[in-house]
Amino acid sequence: MTADRATEPHPDVQRFLELYDSLETPSFDEVPVERARAMLEELQAGEPAIELESVTDRTIDGPNGEIPIRIYEPEAGEDHQRGCEQEGEQDHEHEHEHHRPLILYFHGGGWVIGSIDSHDNTCRKLAADSGYPVVSVDYRLAPEHPFPAGLQDCYAALEWAAESAPELGADPDRIVLAGDSAGGNLAAGTALLARDQGGPAVAYQLLIYPATGDATETDSYEENGEGYFLTADEMAWFRGHYFERPLDQGNVYAMPRRATDLSGLPPATIITAGFDPLRDDGEAYATRLEDAGVPVTHSNYDDLIHGFFGMITEPVAIERAHEAYDDAVGDLRAALDTEGTV
Repeated sequence: MTADRATEPHPDVQRFLELYDSLETPSFDEVPVERARAMLEELQAGEPAIELESVTDRTIDGPNGEIPIRIYEPEAGEDHQRGCEQEGEQDHEHEHEHHRPLILYFHGGGWVIGSIDSHDNTCRKLAADSGYPVVSVDYRLAPEHPFPAGLQDCYAALEWAAESAPELGADPDRIVLAGDSAGGNLAAGTALLARDQGGPAVAYQLLIYPATGDATETDSYEENGEGYFLTADEMAWFRGHYFERPLDQGNVYAMPRRATDLSGLPPATIITAGFDPLRDDGEAYATRLEDAGVPVTHSNYDDLIHGFFGMITEPVAIERAHEAYDDAVGDLRAALDTEGTV
């Protein structure tokens, strides 16, 4: 499908943009990094929208110290409860370990801002809607830690997930790499790295408006570079912090769309938004994967903006965002559930 944009943004998007403009919030590229980080946290602040069975913070070993993670355990559904009554708790728990995929989530924020806190509700909703445990990774951020530090942390988290999945009641052979924006970039880069290094098996990629190549060459970058939340100036600011050397922007693990060969990568769902500067970048990656024989579902939400996947609670709630979760979870279940949902 060709990614395009609607005649005008969705009414909820227009409401958000008007609210955002009325606050006269400076652009991320106009303030120091620490202030930009605080601004995103403030934008996403609020009580957790969804209660889960448990939400646990811990750390895992990384290449340069501990990496904070947050583990989201969804509530057991009716099927699980019935199974426990019929088979006995212990037997069902043993069986349950072999049935659930695990979602490893990398937050967005241009590799510079964002955290497991800013994306808490996103991960809660993914866990609740899918019934799969979600592990959110607080990888190192630029400019303090430029490329490839964040990618190295994400790869270390994949190795940990593959080893620790049984402890989480999940199947190490059904790990999903997921992320939005810069996190989508890191998910795609981690999948490529795992393929090339003979690393842990990755079963699926969920890439939400990912950065995968040079977006500045695309029509959507020109069309949507100003006035729709994420701006071209902010994107340049993020890249300037993340890439310490110009040479790094040519690295295929930083820009997976530059890779010569994308065959053998995990199946993917790629989500794009019509009024997003990254729309065409995501579509181009979907096309490259398809051309390489990788199964791809590309869903473009033509009246939405960059960041919409995280806009599920007031005061920035976009009702159509829930449609994207439904579509994404449907793709995951179709690809990964072996004997129905557990």
